[in-house]
Amino acid sequence: MLFGHGDDYFNSQTEVKINFSSNVWHGANLEKLKEHLNTQFDKLSRYPEPDAATLKRLLARRHEVNEENVVVTNGSVSAFYLIAQAWRGASSLIAVPSFSEYEDACCLHEHKVSFFSTGDDLQEVSFEGQDFCWICNPNNPDGKMIHRSELLALIAANRNTVFVVDQAYVAFTTEDLLKPADVKNNPNLIIIQSISKAYNIPGLRIGYLIAQPDITERINKYLIPWSINAFAIEASKYILIHPAQFTLPVRKWQRETAEFIYQLNKLDGIEVLPTASTFFLVRLKTGVAADLKNWLLSTYGILIRDASNFRGLDETYFRISTQTADENRQFTEALAEWLSLQK
Repeated sequence: MLFGHGDDYFNSQTEVKINFSSNVWHGANLEKLKEHLNTQFDKLSRYPEPDAATLKRLLARRHEVNEENVVVTNGSVSAFYLIAQAWRGASSLIAVPSFSEYEDACCLHEHKVSFFSTGDDLQEVSFEGQDFCWICNPNNPDGKMIHRSELLALIAANRNTVFVVDQAYVAFTTEDLLKPADVKNNPNLIIIQSISKAYNIPGLRIGYLIAQPDITERINKYLIPWSINAFAIEASKYILIHPAQFTLPVRKWQRETAEFIYQLNKLDGIEVLPTASTFFLVRLKTGVAADLKNWLLSTYGILIRDASNFRGLDETYFRISTQTADENRQFTEALAEWLSLQK
């Protein structure tokens, strides 16, 4: 297990005033959800559904698949570990840099792990002998995206490999990504999605995977009963039933991201990597990300993600997620100040 993921707010000894480190939608209005959960408080005195059946039913209806296609998990990370466990000892190919829990889950369950770069031409990547291929799309940490048509062609051309496609950030882009119903025509596809990211409820740990029944049946054998708590189930059902209350203005957020990147690009001493999402990587041309992180936190209460522990990145990379226009301005000014101190 890697301590030092995006939001290490819990580990900070200094007050965090602005959090750029966590890839969640910062503008969600949770008042109605809070009111609803208050009415559900008595459910805490009873066991929740063993397999979150009512939530599974809603997810199946929303995505136009059967309930047998859906497994609800305690956050998307649990889905990675369930897959790795269900096929213990398999061979896994992982795109990097990307979320470390793919590799951690595979290593825990004795997969033979190999890697390819997210910058590689997918047509040149060999999938021979690979039981699984793990891809994050849009990719964490750099926000890169593989178009749906390209992924579907890749999946169709490599039927002996199961593609585990993590779409935790599907709501953070307007590009065309895989649709859960794509599993119907692709027996070698597992799509993983998160409910918490787009609705700013990561503390509830709620995610799900969608695949053909032979895959979900095998995974369900390893699913721990009552692994989804009652509040997570009720919050997710409320969000699915009242989608209008939780609309994420992704185009506006992307425009703010473009403006943020434009302002950052005016600074000497950094390189901002292109993104298809609302979070992105920045490379320092001088200094290291750990020092910048500590200085920002102690001086201004600003928290960023030191990205040096992503496989394939070094100590000069950090990741940030676009916040409000005023907070973005504060960050840009603070970064400019730090860069001036490095001269």
